[in-house]
Amino acid sequence: MASKADILAQADRLHAFFRTAGAVPVQTAILQPAEALLDLYGEDIRGRAYVTSDALRGEQMLRPDFTVPVARMHMESGAAPARYTYIGEVFRRQERDSARANEYVQVGFEIFDGVDPAAADAEVFALFTEVLSPLDLRAATGDIGLLLAAVEGLSTTDKRKAALKRHLWRPFRFRALLDRFGGRAPLPEARKRLLADLERHGADAILDAAGPEIGLRSRQDVAARLQALAADAGEPPISSAEVDMLDDLLSLRETCANALQHLRDLAVDLPAIQPAVDRMQARLEALSAQGVDVDLLDFEASYGRTTMEYYDGFVFGFYAEGRPDLPPVASGGRYDALTRILGGGAEVPAVGGVVRPELVLALTGEGAR
Repeated sequence: MASKADILAQADRLHAFFRTAGAVPVQTAILQPAEALLDLYGEDIRGRAYVTSDALRGEQMLRPDFTVPVARMHMESGAAPARYTYIGEVFRRQERDSARANEYVQVGFEIFDGVDPAAADAEVFALFTEVLSPLDLRAATGDIGLLLAAVEGLSTTDKRKAALKRHLWRPFRFRALLDRFGGRAPLPEARKRLLADLERHGADAILDAAGPEIGLRSRQDVAARLQALAADAGEPPISSAEVDMLDDLLSLRETCANALQHLRDLAVDLPAIQPAVDRMQARLEALSAQGVDVDLLDFEASYGRTTMEYYDGFVFGFYAEGRPDLPPVASGGRYDALTRILGGGAEVPAVGGVVRPELVLALTGEGAR
Protein backbone atom coordinates (compact mmCIF):
# COMPACT_ATOMS: atom_id res chain seq x y z
CA MET A 1 0.00 0.00 0.00
CA ALA A 2 1.29 3.45 -0.92
CA SER A 3 2.19 5.81 1.88
CA LYS A 4 0.31 9.04 2.49
CA ALA A 5 3.39 10.98 1.39
CA ASP A 6 3.52 9.10 -1.92
CA ILE A 7 -0.20 9.70 -2.54
CA LEU A 8 0.18 13.42 -1.86
CA ALA A 9 3.22 13.61 -4.14
CA GLN A 10 1.20 11.99 -6.94
CA ALA A 11 -1.67 14.39 -6.21
CA ASP A 12 0.71 17.33 -6.50
CA ARG A 13 1.85 16.12 -9.93
CA LEU A 14 -1.74 15.83 -11.15
CA HIS A 15 -2.56 19.23 -9.69
CA ALA A 16 0.41 20.76 -11.49
CA PHE A 17 -0.78 19.23 -14.77
CA PHE A 18 -4.16 20.95 -14.48
CA ARG A 19 -2.56 24.25 -13.45
CA THR A 20 -0.39 24.06 -16.58
CA ALA A 21 -3.62 23.59 -18.57
CA GLY A 22 -4.77 27.01 -17.39
CA ALA A 23 -6.75 26.19 -14.26
CA VAL A 24 -6.72 28.49 -11.23
CA PRO A 25 -6.06 26.64 -7.95
CA VAL A 26 -8.94 26.89 -5.46
CA GLN A 27 -9.73 25.30 -2.13
CA THR A 28 -12.93 24.70 -0.18
CA ALA A 29 -13.51 24.16 3.52
CA ILE A 30 -13.59 20.57 4.76
CA LEU A 31 -16.75 21.36 6.75
CA GLN A 32 -19.62 22.33 4.47
CA PRO A 33 -23.16 23.51 5.32
CA ALA A 34 -25.22 20.32 5.18
CA GLU A 35 -28.62 22.00 5.16
CA ALA A 36 -27.74 24.07 2.09
CA LEU A 37 -25.87 21.46 0.05
CA LEU A 38 -26.65 17.89 1.11
CA ASP A 39 -29.80 17.48 -1.00
CA LEU A 40 -27.83 18.37 -4.13
CA TYR A 41 -25.81 15.15 -3.97
CA GLY A 42 -28.64 12.66 -4.34
CA GLU A 43 -29.77 9.72 -2.27
CA ASP A 44 -26.59 7.64 -2.39
CA ILE A 45 -24.20 10.35 -1.20
CA ARG A 46 -26.72 11.70 1.33
CA GLY A 47 -26.72 8.29 2.95
CA ARG A 48 -22.91 8.18 3.07
CA ALA A 49 -22.14 11.71 4.22
CA TYR A 50 -20.66 12.42 7.65
CA VAL A 51 -23.02 14.95 9.22
CA THR A 52 -22.59 16.75 12.51
CA SER A 53 -24.25 19.63 14.32
CA ASP A 54 -22.57 22.93 15.18
CA ALA A 55 -24.10 25.24 17.78
CA LEU A 56 -23.35 28.33 15.68
CA ARG A 57 -23.43 27.06 12.09
CA GLY A 58 -26.16 24.42 12.28
CA GLU A 59 -25.80 21.08 10.49
CA GLN A 60 -22.38 20.61 8.90
CA MET A 61 -20.92 17.78 6.83
CA LEU A 62 -17.45 16.65 5.89
CA ARG A 63 -17.26 17.42 2.18
CA PRO A 64 -18.17 14.28 0.18
CA ASP A 65 -16.80 15.83 -3.01
CA PHE A 66 -15.45 19.10 -4.38
CA THR A 67 -17.78 19.83 -7.30
CA VAL A 68 -20.74 21.16 -5.31
CA PRO A 69 -18.65 23.43 -3.02
CA VAL A 70 -16.60 24.71 -5.98
CA ALA A 71 -19.77 25.38 -8.00
CA ARG A 72 -21.26 27.22 -5.01
CA MET A 73 -18.10 29.31 -4.66
CA HIS A 74 -18.13 30.12 -8.38
CA MET A 75 -21.79 31.16 -8.47
CA GLU A 76 -21.34 33.36 -5.40
CA SER A 77 -18.31 35.06 -6.99
CA GLY A 78 -20.24 36.42 -9.97
CA ALA A 79 -20.21 33.42 -12.33
CA ALA A 80 -17.66 34.74 -14.87
CA PRO A 81 -16.04 32.12 -17.15
CA ALA A 82 -13.33 30.24 -15.25
CA ARG A 83 -11.20 27.11 -15.03
CA TYR A 84 -10.39 25.71 -11.60
CA THR A 85 -8.30 22.92 -10.15
CA TYR A 86 -8.25 21.66 -6.58
CA ILE A 87 -6.67 19.05 -4.36
CA GLY A 88 -7.74 17.60 -1.03
CA GLU A 89 -9.51 14.90 0.92
CA VAL A 90 -13.16 13.88 0.64
CA PHE A 91 -15.10 11.75 3.10
CA ARG A 92 -17.77 9.11 2.47
CA ARG A 93 -19.01 6.26 4.61
CA GLN A 94 -18.53 2.87 2.97
CA GLU A 95 -20.87 0.68 5.00
CA ARG A 96 -21.80 -1.50 2.04
CA ASP A 97 -18.21 -2.11 0.98
CA SER A 98 -15.77 -2.02 3.85
CA ALA A 99 -12.83 -2.67 1.50
CA ARG A 100 -13.08 0.86 0.09
CA ALA A 101 -11.62 3.86 1.84
CA ASN A 102 -13.92 6.32 3.57
CA GLU A 103 -11.34 9.09 3.31
CA TYR A 104 -9.30 9.69 0.17
CA VAL A 105 -7.70 12.41 -1.94
CA GLN A 106 -9.25 13.92 -5.07
CA VAL A 107 -7.64 16.16 -7.67
CA GLY A 108 -10.06 17.89 -9.98
CA PHE A 109 -10.51 20.20 -12.93
CA GLU A 110 -13.68 22.21 -13.67
CA ILE A 111 -14.72 24.55 -16.49
CA PHE A 112 -17.47 27.16 -16.05
CA ASP A 113 -18.08 28.60 -19.52
CA GLY A 114 -21.14 28.66 -21.74
CA VAL A 115 -19.53 29.90 -24.96
CA ASP A 116 -19.08 26.42 -26.43
CA PRO A 117 -20.25 23.57 -24.14
CA ALA A 118 -19.23 20.87 -26.63
CA ALA A 119 -15.68 22.23 -26.75
CA ALA A 120 -15.59 22.40 -22.94
CA ASP A 121 -16.73 18.75 -22.69
CA ALA A 122 -14.01 17.76 -25.13
CA GLU A 123 -11.34 19.81 -23.35
CA VAL A 124 -12.05 18.17 -19.99
CA PHE A 125 -12.16 14.66 -21.43
CA ALA A 126 -9.01 15.19 -23.49
CA LEU A 127 -7.08 16.49 -20.46
CA PHE A 128 -8.03 13.46 -18.38
CA THR A 129 -7.17 11.18 -21.30
CA GLU A 130 -3.74 12.79 -21.56
CA VAL A 131 -2.85 12.75 -17.88
CA LEU A 132 -3.98 9.11 -17.54
CA SER A 133 -2.51 7.89 -20.83
CA PRO A 134 0.41 5.93 -19.24
CA LEU A 135 -2.09 3.68 -17.43
CA ASP A 136 -3.82 2.19 -20.50
CA LEU A 137 -7.31 2.62 -19.03
CA ARG A 138 -10.67 1.99 -20.67
CA ALA A 139 -12.76 5.12 -21.11
CA ALA A 140 -16.54 4.97 -20.87
CA THR A 141 -18.84 7.81 -21.89
CA GLY A 142 -22.55 8.46 -21.64
CA ASP A 143 -25.10 11.27 -21.65
CA ILE A 144 -27.64 11.75 -18.87
CA GLY A 145 -29.21 14.50 -20.96
CA LEU A 146 -30.34 11.95 -23.53
CA LEU A 147 -32.12 9.90 -20.88
CA LEU A 148 -33.78 12.94 -19.28
CA ALA A 149 -34.95 14.12 -22.70
CA ALA A 150 -36.34 10.68 -23.57
CA VAL A 151 -38.36 10.54 -20.35
CA GLU A 152 -39.61 14.09 -20.86
CA GLY A 153 -40.79 13.10 -24.34
CA LEU A 154 -43.02 10.25 -23.14
CA SER A 155 -46.76 10.62 -23.73
CA THR A 156 -47.80 10.53 -20.10
CA THR A 157 -48.51 12.84 -17.19
CA ASP A 158 -46.02 15.32 -15.79
CA LYS A 159 -46.18 13.55 -12.43
CA ARG A 160 -45.20 10.21 -13.96
CA LYS A 161 -42.36 11.81 -15.89
CA ALA A 162 -41.16 13.57 -12.73
CA ALA A 163 -41.17 10.26 -10.84
CA LEU A 164 -39.19 8.53 -13.58
CA LYS A 165 -36.63 11.33 -13.73
CA ARG A 166 -36.29 11.37 -9.94
CA HIS A 167 -35.46 7.66 -9.93
CA LEU A 168 -33.28 7.64 -13.03
CA TRP A 169 -30.25 7.11 -10.75
CA ARG A 170 -31.87 4.06 -9.12
CA PRO A 171 -32.18 1.62 -12.03
CA PHE A 172 -34.25 -1.04 -10.22
CA ARG A 173 -36.77 1.49 -8.94
CA PHE A 174 -36.87 3.16 -12.35
CA ARG A 175 -37.54 -0.22 -14.00
CA ALA A 176 -40.36 -1.00 -11.59
CA LEU A 177 -41.99 2.39 -12.22
CA LEU A 178 -41.64 2.13 -16.00
CA ASP A 179 -43.18 -1.36 -15.99
CA ARG A 180 -46.06 -0.16 -13.83
CA PHE A 181 -46.68 3.02 -15.81
CA GLY A 182 -46.48 0.97 -19.01
CA GLY A 183 -48.97 -1.62 -17.77
CA ARG A 184 -46.35 -4.37 -17.86
CA ALA A 185 -46.38 -5.08 -14.13
CA PRO A 186 -49.47 -5.65 -11.97
CA LEU A 187 -50.19 -3.34 -9.09
CA PRO A 188 -49.21 -4.71 -5.69
CA GLU A 189 -52.20 -6.28 -3.90
CA ALA A 190 -52.01 -3.69 -1.13
CA ARG A 191 -52.25 -0.89 -3.71
CA LYS A 192 -55.21 -2.61 -5.39
CA ARG A 193 -57.08 -2.89 -2.08
CA LEU A 194 -56.36 0.75 -1.24
CA LEU A 195 -57.62 1.94 -4.61
CA ALA A 196 -60.73 -0.19 -4.26
CA ASP A 197 -61.41 1.30 -0.82
CA LEU A 198 -60.88 4.80 -2.19
CA GLU A 199 -63.39 4.22 -4.96
CA ARG A 200 -65.89 2.63 -2.61
CA HIS A 201 -65.61 4.83 0.48
CA GLY A 202 -63.55 7.93 -0.39
CA ALA A 203 -60.42 9.38 1.22
CA ASP A 204 -62.17 10.91 4.24
CA ALA A 205 -63.63 7.58 5.36
CA ILE A 206 -60.23 5.89 5.06
CA LEU A 207 -58.56 8.64 7.07
CA ASP A 208 -61.27 8.57 9.74
CA ALA A 209 -60.74 4.84 10.16
CA ALA A 210 -56.97 5.22 10.37
CA GLY A 211 -57.02 6.80 13.82
CA PRO A 212 -55.09 9.81 15.17
CA GLU A 213 -52.27 11.53 13.31
CA ILE A 214 -48.83 10.05 14.00
CA GLY A 215 -45.54 11.27 12.55
CA LEU A 216 -44.77 14.29 10.40
CA ARG A 217 -47.43 13.90 7.72
CA SER A 218 -50.63 15.77 8.36
CA ARG A 219 -54.11 14.52 7.48
CA GLN A 220 -54.07 16.93 4.54
CA ASP A 221 -50.78 15.49 3.29
CA VAL A 222 -52.11 11.96 3.39
CA ALA A 223 -55.36 12.99 1.73
CA ALA A 224 -53.44 14.66 -1.10
CA ARG A 225 -51.35 11.51 -1.55
CA LEU A 226 -54.47 9.32 -1.71
CA GLN A 227 -56.01 11.61 -4.31
CA ALA A 228 -52.80 11.49 -6.35
CA LEU A 229 -52.81 7.67 -6.26
CA ALA A 230 -56.41 7.56 -7.39
CA ALA A 231 -55.76 10.05 -10.20
CA ASP A 232 -52.71 8.10 -11.41
CA ALA A 233 -54.67 4.83 -11.43
CA GLY A 234 -57.08 6.40 -13.89
CA GLU A 235 -54.37 7.37 -16.38
CA PRO A 236 -53.78 5.24 -19.50
CA PRO A 237 -50.51 3.29 -19.61
CA ILE A 238 -47.48 4.54 -21.49
CA SER A 239 -47.62 2.93 -24.91
CA SER A 240 -45.66 -0.26 -25.56
CA ALA A 241 -43.93 1.46 -28.47
CA GLU A 242 -42.60 4.22 -26.23
CA VAL A 243 -41.50 1.79 -23.52
CA ASP A 244 -39.70 -0.28 -26.16
CA MET A 245 -37.92 2.81 -27.51
CA LEU A 246 -36.84 3.82 -24.01
CA ASP A 247 -35.58 0.28 -23.39
CA ASP A 248 -33.70 0.43 -26.68
CA LEU A 249 -32.04 3.67 -25.61
CA LEU A 250 -31.17 2.41 -22.12
CA SER A 251 -29.54 -0.74 -23.49
CA LEU A 252 -27.49 1.07 -26.15
CA ARG A 253 -23.82 0.22 -25.81
CA GLU A 254 -21.63 0.89 -28.85
CA THR A 255 -18.74 2.91 -30.11
CA CYS A 256 -19.61 6.59 -30.19
CA ALA A 257 -19.87 6.78 -33.98
CA ASN A 258 -22.21 3.79 -34.20
CA ALA A 259 -24.20 4.98 -31.19
CA LEU A 260 -24.73 8.37 -32.81
CA GLN A 261 -26.18 6.77 -35.93
CA HIS A 262 -28.48 4.57 -33.83
CA LEU A 263 -29.64 7.61 -31.86
CA ARG A 264 -30.39 9.51 -35.06
CA ASP A 265 -32.63 6.63 -36.15
CA LEU A 266 -34.30 6.50 -32.74
CA ALA A 267 -34.95 10.25 -32.80
CA VAL A 268 -37.22 9.81 -35.82
CA ASP A 269 -39.80 8.15 -33.55
CA LEU A 270 -38.71 9.84 -30.31
CA PRO A 271 -38.14 13.44 -31.45
CA ALA A 272 -37.69 14.75 -27.90
CA ILE A 273 -34.12 13.44 -27.90
CA GLN A 274 -33.10 15.23 -31.11
CA PRO A 275 -31.54 18.29 -29.37
CA ALA A 276 -29.48 15.96 -27.15
CA VAL A 277 -28.42 13.95 -30.21
CA ASP A 278 -27.31 17.18 -31.89
CA ARG A 279 -25.28 18.09 -28.78
CA MET A 280 -23.67 14.66 -28.85
CA GLN A 281 -22.68 15.13 -32.49
CA ALA A 282 -21.13 18.51 -31.67
CA ARG A 283 -19.27 16.95 -28.76
CA LEU A 284 -17.88 14.13 -30.89
CA GLU A 285 -16.66 16.66 -33.46
CA ALA A 286 -14.99 18.64 -30.66
CA LEU A 287 -13.42 15.46 -29.27
CA SER A 288 -12.05 14.59 -32.70
CA ALA A 289 -10.54 18.08 -32.90
CA GLN A 290 -8.83 17.34 -29.56
CA GLY A 291 -7.26 14.21 -31.03
CA VAL A 292 -9.63 11.67 -29.44
CA ASP A 293 -10.45 8.71 -31.69
CA VAL A 294 -14.24 8.68 -31.38
CA ASP A 295 -14.49 5.65 -33.67
CA LEU A 296 -12.97 3.60 -30.85
CA LEU A 297 -14.47 5.47 -27.89
CA ASP A 298 -17.18 3.57 -26.01
CA PHE A 299 -20.64 5.00 -25.43
CA GLU A 300 -23.03 3.49 -22.87
CA ALA A 301 -26.40 5.20 -22.74
CA SER A 302 -26.99 4.03 -19.15
CA TYR A 303 -23.53 5.04 -17.97
CA GLY A 304 -23.64 7.44 -15.02
CA ARG A 305 -26.96 6.24 -13.60
CA THR A 306 -25.34 5.20 -10.32
CA THR A 307 -23.11 8.28 -9.87
CA MET A 308 -23.76 11.84 -8.74
CA GLU A 309 -27.34 12.95 -9.34
CA TYR A 310 -26.31 16.48 -10.26
CA TYR A 311 -24.99 15.35 -13.67
CA ASP A 312 -27.39 16.26 -16.48
CA GLY A 313 -25.34 15.84 -19.68
CA PHE A 314 -22.07 14.28 -20.82
CA VAL A 315 -20.57 11.82 -18.30
CA PHE A 316 -17.34 9.81 -18.41
CA GLY A 317 -15.13 7.46 -16.42
CA PHE A 318 -11.75 5.76 -16.74
CA TYR A 319 -11.31 2.15 -15.57
CA ALA A 320 -8.51 -0.37 -15.15
CA GLU A 321 -10.00 -3.37 -16.96
CA GLY A 322 -7.60 -5.77 -15.29
CA ARG A 323 -8.70 -4.54 -11.83
CA PRO A 324 -12.48 -4.84 -11.59
CA ASP A 325 -12.15 -4.51 -7.82
CA LEU A 326 -11.10 -0.86 -8.17
CA PRO A 327 -13.50 2.07 -8.48
CA PRO A 328 -13.07 4.45 -11.45
CA VAL A 329 -9.61 6.00 -11.51
CA ALA A 330 -11.24 9.20 -12.77
CA SER A 331 -14.80 10.31 -13.52
CA GLY A 332 -16.76 13.42 -14.31
CA GLY A 333 -19.47 15.08 -16.32
CA ARG A 334 -21.64 18.09 -17.07
CA TYR A 335 -23.80 19.69 -14.36
CA ASP A 336 -25.51 22.79 -15.78
CA ALA A 337 -28.63 22.42 -13.63
CA LEU A 338 -26.53 22.42 -10.45
CA THR A 339 -25.23 25.90 -11.23
CA ARG A 340 -28.80 27.09 -11.80
CA ILE A 341 -29.84 25.83 -8.36
CA LEU A 342 -26.82 27.34 -6.65
CA GLY A 343 -27.15 30.54 -8.66
CA GLY A 344 -30.75 31.16 -7.68
CA GLY A 345 -31.88 30.90 -11.29
CA ALA A 346 -28.70 32.13 -12.97
CA GLU A 347 -26.94 29.35 -14.86
CA VAL A 348 -23.40 28.86 -16.14
CA PRO A 349 -22.79 25.70 -18.19
CA ALA A 350 -20.21 23.66 -16.29
CA VAL A 351 -18.28 20.42 -16.73
CA GLY A 352 -15.43 18.81 -14.86
CA GLY A 353 -13.95 15.70 -13.37
CA VAL A 354 -11.83 14.22 -10.60
CA VAL A 355 -8.99 11.71 -10.43
CA ARG A 356 -7.93 9.62 -7.45
CA PRO A 357 -4.15 9.80 -7.11
CA GLU A 358 -3.84 6.69 -4.92
CA LEU A 359 -5.35 4.62 -7.76
CA VAL A 360 -2.99 6.19 -10.28
CA LEU A 361 -0.11 5.37 -7.98
CA ALA A 362 -1.30 1.79 -7.44
CA LEU A 363 -1.62 1.10 -11.16
CA THR A 364 1.68 2.79 -11.95
CA GLY A 365 3.34 0.63 -9.33
CA GLU A 366 1.80 -2.51 -10.78
CA GLY A 367 3.07 -1.57 -14.23
CA ALA A 368 6.58 -1.14 -12.88
CA ARG A 369 6.72 -4.61 -11.33
